[in-house]
Amino acid sequence: MSAVLEQARENGHGVGAFNVILLEHAEAVVAGAEAAGLPVILQISENCVRYHGALEPILAGTLAIARAAKVQAVVHLDHAENEDLVRQAVGLGVHSVMFDASHDEYDENLRRTAAMAEYCHAAGVHLEAELGEVGGKDGVHAPGVRTDPADAARFVRATGVDSLAVAVGSSHAMTERTAVLDLDLIATLAKTVPVPLVLHGSSGVPDEQLAGAVAAGLVKVNISTHLNGLFTRAIRSRLADDEQLVDPRKYVAAGRQAVAGEVERLLRLLA
Repeated sequence: MSAVLEQARENGHGVGAFNVILLEHAEAVVAGAEAAGLPVILQISENCVRYHGALEPILAGTLAIARAAKVQAVVHLDHAENEDLVRQAVGLGVHSVMFDASHDEYDENLRRTAAMAEYCHAAGVHLEAELGEVGGKDGVHAPGVRTDPADAARFVRATGVDSLAVAVGSSHAMTERTAVLDLDLIATLAKTVPVPLVLHGSSGVPDEQLAGAVAAGLVKVNISTHLNGLFTRAIRSRLADDEQLVDPRKYVAAGRQAVAGEVERLLRLLA
């Protein structure tokens, strides 16, 4: 992860990070990245682990798909609030972790994040964190809330994290692409914070804003809900075309194809 993000940062590019819920998502993301000829990040969230009931099967499958990719494919544990889950993921070979202690008070967030950074670094694993909450779960991405550049720089220095999620106007779980980002703040953060910046909640951000955010200095761009919408609509359309269809391979494949095409397009947009 560190190598992928630092190279993108040096070249003024962004890297797309897309959530895996089913193995078809991982297959689609890698197919899109291969078509674009660009690196990609596959993310497994703590919510995804909860859905499957265990981390190992979905992580093992995603790691296998990443290893077989013809481009650089990083596997990342996203929004992990549980230290034991982080340790399990590291033991299973995950490349990168986003440890989320943002619901804690600042001092506790700092303490827990610093401890996780030390643990992950000892295993050669990249650690992403956030200062304050990121979310359409509100938190730091509630209207008007923004990351303070000086606070962010102090947090990074104190914890030793490798990348930082910042609040600049996006929000999780948006189904319409209407978010307006604070591009001036992004530029200031990019100059002030010594590690690559991460944008969560990018599904609600229109193309021109995503491109502007990368130009201003954002590096890792997380997109999930937007792809899930495409996946679901493609499956609905396929089922509506043939009401007798019962083989999941024949309709889930439509969702996989739709996601692959959009991943390719988004990676080219961010590059």
